Amino acid sequence: MINGKIDLRSDTVTVPTDEMRQAMCTAVVGDDVYGDDVTMNELEALAAEMMGKEAGLFVPSGVMGNQLALFTHANRGDEVILPDNCHIISHEAGAAAIIAGVQLRTIQNVAGEMPLDILESYIRKDANDIHQPKTALITYENADSDGQVRDLAYMKNVKALAYKYHLPIHLDGARIFNAATYLGVDVKEMTQYVDTISVCLSKGLCAPIGSILVGSAEFIAQARRKRKIIGGGMRQVGILAAAGKIALTEMTKRLQQDHDNAAYMVEKMQEIKGIEVLAERQQISMVFFRLQDYPLTSAELVSYLAKHDVVINGEDNGVMRFVTHKYVSKEEIDKVVDLMKQVK
Repeated sequence: MINGKIDLRSDTVTVPTDEMRQAMCTAVVGDDVYGDDVTMNELEALAAEMMGKEAGLFVPSGVMGNQLALFTHANRGDEVILPDNCHIISHEAGAAAIIAGVQLRTIQNVAGEMPLDILESYIRKDANDIHQPKTALITYENADSDGQVRDLAYMKNVKALAYKYHLPIHLDGARIFNAATYLGVDVKEMTQYVDTISVCLSKGLCAPIGSILVGSAEFIAQARRKRKIIGGGMRQVGILAAAGKIALTEMTKRLQQDHDNAAYMVEKMQEIKGIEVLAERQQISMVFFRLQDYPLTSAELVSYLAKHDVVINGEDNGVMRFVTHKYVSKEEIDKVVDLMKQVK
């Protein structure tokens, strides 16, 4: 429960823990643009080490992390290949056209995965053809906004394809620790198959602000300059980094609990008449369902639950989503399910 409400809208609603708040109060800080913020330097090094990369760079948001990756990997007019409903396409306000000036070539995906044969066919192979844009980057999500996880075999195959054509891969890894938890692997087993990764600290990990972009030392040096260009240079951000360090070292260890609670919610929601639970889509902390002959519409359900201090989002293309996190207990899940059962 957060501020007296059960909030199932997203894992972005998590608030800092007491330990984080104390660490933020006592953080050693400096001017990060000068490189003087000790706590931020520690966070960036920690993130890079955990991801098996050389360096890291703090950014205010996941959108900035992804867009900075495109801005650094590609030149204006280059082409980026990515799934047709990924976050960069659907939820970043067309930023790739504005910031990096790149062309996005989308591939219809199957549960978040681009078919490898189609992916290869989309790569521009003749660098001397003056009519074609240059393929500069492949990017995809793991886990994605639909809660689906790419397995290691798929990641390895995409890497082999990218290597064949000398292309880098950027991973939108906003929820990469959820994906690693689902697969039961260390996150480095995933990141070995990509060149850069953006990792969100505020999605399910309770940090108040921020993401980390990791990659080679050369790439991060270039990205740091470009972060300045788009207004991402900040000053005494060690206050935020203090929470981020706890997010990475402590909060990543408890994600299985969120996954288990989501599985429990799937089981309980199957008892509600008029609800079609998409059980096969529950891999991480997300529960998807449709209203099928349910007494309320999506908008009416949002309003009804709000009156009982339960906050949810409406449907998206006919599908609704509940997200579990640190501040959602099994008892609160039971309350939500009971409220939905009571509707006549």
